[in-house]
Amino acid sequence: MLAVVRRLTAFVSYIHQRSWRWNSRSATERALQYKVGEKIHGFTINQVTAVPDLFLTAIKLSHDSTGAKYLHVARDDPNNLFSVQLRTTPLDSTGVPHILEHVVLCGSEKYPCRDPFFKMLNRSLSTFMNAFTASDYTMYPFSTQNSKDFQNLLSVYLDAVFFPCLRELDFCQEGWRLEHENPHDPSSPLVFKGVVFNEMKGAFTDNEKLYAQHVQNKILPDHTYSVVSGGDPMHIPELTWEELKHFHATHYHPSNARFFTYGDLPLEQHLKQIQEEALCKFNRIETDTAVPIQQRWSKPRECHVTCGPDSMAPDPTKQTMFSVSFLLGDITDSFEGFTLSLLSSLLVSGPNSPFYKALIEFQIGTDFAPVVGYDGSTREACFSVGLQGIAEQDIQTVKQIIVKIIDETIKNGFEEERIEALLHKIEIQQKHQSTNFGLALASFISTTWNHDGDPVEVLQINEKVTWFRKCLKENPHFLQEKVKQYFKENQHQLALSMSPDEAYFANQAKIEKEKLQQKTSSLSEEEKLNIVKKGLELMTAQRTLEDVSCLPALKVSDIQPMFTFTPVEMEYVAGEVPVQYCAQPTNGVVYFRAFTNLNTLPEDLKLYVPLFCNVITRMGCGVLDYRQQAQRIELKTGGMSASPQVLQDNTNLDMYEQGVMFTSLCLDRNLSDMMQLWADIFNNPRFDDEEYLRVLVTMAAQELSNGIPDSGHLYASVQASKTLTPAGNLAEMFDGISQTQLTKKMSLAPDPQNLQTRRRENNNKIPFIERLSRREDVPRRYTVGSGPEQGGIGQGEGREGREQGRGRESRGELKARSKRKVLRPALKEEREEARQRHWGIEFQSLGAERLKARSPMVGRLGRGMWSRPEPEERRVRAGR
Repeated sequence: MLAVVRRLTAFVSYIHQRSWRWNSRSATERALQYKVGEKIHGFTINQVTAVPDLFLTAIKLSHDSTGAKYLHVARDDPNNLFSVQLRTTPLDSTGVPHILEHVVLCGSEKYPCRDPFFKMLNRSLSTFMNAFTASDYTMYPFSTQNSKDFQNLLSVYLDAVFFPCLRELDFCQEGWRLEHENPHDPSSPLVFKGVVFNEMKGAFTDNEKLYAQHVQNKILPDHTYSVVSGGDPMHIPELTWEELKHFHATHYHPSNARFFTYGDLPLEQHLKQIQEEALCKFNRIETDTAVPIQQRWSKPRECHVTCGPDSMAPDPTKQTMFSVSFLLGDITDSFEGFTLSLLSSLLVSGPNSPFYKALIEFQIGTDFAPVVGYDGSTREACFSVGLQGIAEQDIQTVKQIIVKIIDETIKNGFEEERIEALLHKIEIQQKHQSTNFGLALASFISTTWNHDGDPVEVLQINEKVTWFRKCLKENPHFLQEKVKQYFKENQHQLALSMSPDEAYFANQAKIEKEKLQQKTSSLSEEEKLNIVKKGLELMTAQRTLEDVSCLPALKVSDIQPMFTFTPVEMEYVAGEVPVQYCAQPTNGVVYFRAFTNLNTLPEDLKLYVPLFCNVITRMGCGVLDYRQQAQRIELKTGGMSASPQVLQDNTNLDMYEQGVMFTSLCLDRNLSDMMQLWADIFNNPRFDDEEYLRVLVTMAAQELSNGIPDSGHLYASVQASKTLTPAGNLAEMFDGISQTQLTKKMSLAPDPQNLQTRRRENNNKIPFIERLSRREDVPRRYTVGSGPEQGGIGQGEGREGREQGRGRESRGELKARSKRKVLRPALKEEREEARQRHWGIEFQSLGAERLKARSPMVGRLGRGMWSRPEPEERRVRAGR
């Protein structure tokens, strides 16, 4: 009887606890009611931790039968996310984890149709749906705001990952196969085909990716990082279907899995579905997927590799890349990783960093090497620094500069203001939250968690900042000692150079031809007939219309008939300029956007607009030179940028709007400083430093050149649309090959006698665009989105609070309150005051103050979005 009473008491307590839990308004509050040791649907709760910095509660669980790890992040965010991550550590370069990622998405036991992700697009309201393979793990994430949709997608994902069909034909399609060039003609030559095979052939023509791959392979040569997880095209044909299935059996098992869920949906619901649809069908196994610590070197190593020449390089005679990489510590030490990441930023980020001054501004290269700064994507982190776009004879010069800067940093340390700017950056990154915040969290913790580090500890950023400040206070040489430990005294360093070889692509083609000959020379007649048969069979399967009725789909009744309304207020300043206010729970961050129309810009200057956008916030302004401006931006804002815009009217292809969008964000306390920066940029930009402008143009040319191999299809699309519409023509001018060719031309130094004349001819076009863009007869509009800090997500208010928090002050009260404080000093000259007002400086400052008067609201984070005005005269009617 006593046992029965105890069970009833426990059951009543559980029901009461659960009832209280789901009657709470906040997801974070509900999550705090879980108890360590509590068992739910086959899982045991191991840890419950509030992380107030990010307004979330983290719950760590483990699965009793399989040992699967689980992390649930409860947060008042309706954009819920799921991901399952598996540690996939290959020991060869056949690309097995990459190919497997493709093949599992070719159908599963419950959903046998090919490519269920793509086919779910019109059956789902997902906000993200994808899969990707890293060097040592594979992740399958999705997100959605609809609870029924979440269940549907979760079912598809679980079945795809744990119960895929793994058909041989799918392996041939996605991985590699021997097939006749024309499958219908057996007399045509045999060639290698396959999605991943061709994808990686393309990746290996991208010199940036190739260099990064070489760095990882050579600085971590003892285990999985010594191979190409995505697959080397010359080794992919060595993989067999049987090996792929074996890799799935040993790596795609719950005992090797890490589940992650995020958002405001109930945890019990997720656990129940995962247990019933997947985990209950498995038992624990011993996995052998851990990555061991790399054995340290006794002395530095040097290595040289080759690549293909880049026809779009800014200077064809300078295509060598060189860097020095240092192996650091274990990434599971989250504070050490945090410290080294900060140290990396101090060393290489921005024009005030010592390596930027010594390497970039020295102008012996075009930009930093493709691998630069702190890299925490492997079991042990790395730091790299170097240059690309150098002459081969300058390698030793770069190496000497790197050694010199390390010595000078150990001696002199860092300015306190730069350290504070970085800590401010961390603070604003915590408060500024993207729409897919759950996906960002999943990616942020993935590497540490993959190697059995504590993912919750990674999220506790404020604790690290506090400890970091304490270390600096107790030891002013704290960072200098880290530089000495990891860079001066560290013998595990790699000096890697890569230069183009005119015969590179021919040699690669020769190796592939030899590989093909090796595969085909031993084929029997029966095997040859089987190749023809499989080729035709695959073509038939690809052309067959599949029955997708097995896939789950949302019904109309599953979708809310009403959507959340975002209140927006519009006013006009200076008579004509529209200013939009969007009061949202932005957690104490103010977002500013301004759009200025460029319809009156002369045609010959339009090609220079992207370059103008690239440099306008980086050349200095007012009394600040470019270094002082960069420091001020880091200390007072979360970034300031400009970008060209081409907005086509979908109802009339001959009509479009062109202009420049200026964007920035800052903490509420720094609003006046941010607006003063914009005032100085708009009214007193500095274009007098021609040498630094040359540095920026050269870097831009290198970035555009590097982006071509990975974005060839986008360049082709932009080029093809150039002749279809006037907007397409302008878009190609801004984002196409024309822009790449212009920056390349401007970055090359002409003959010495014509150097100054040519440069000034081009450079003078930039300030002309700036002067034209702020003329008072140019149409423009602004937006500001802001919200008080106490209204941020996770402050204890649920959906009810969102509605209750609105409309507590009248429009008149808001206006009255907004006039109590002017955040910029009055300008003396009437003309300057009019120009400032016309750019919305004063009005935006007042606007943010008026938005502060809003009552706290909890809901989706919103950035103010501008909308096009309807009047016809604000558009351009372009002729063919």
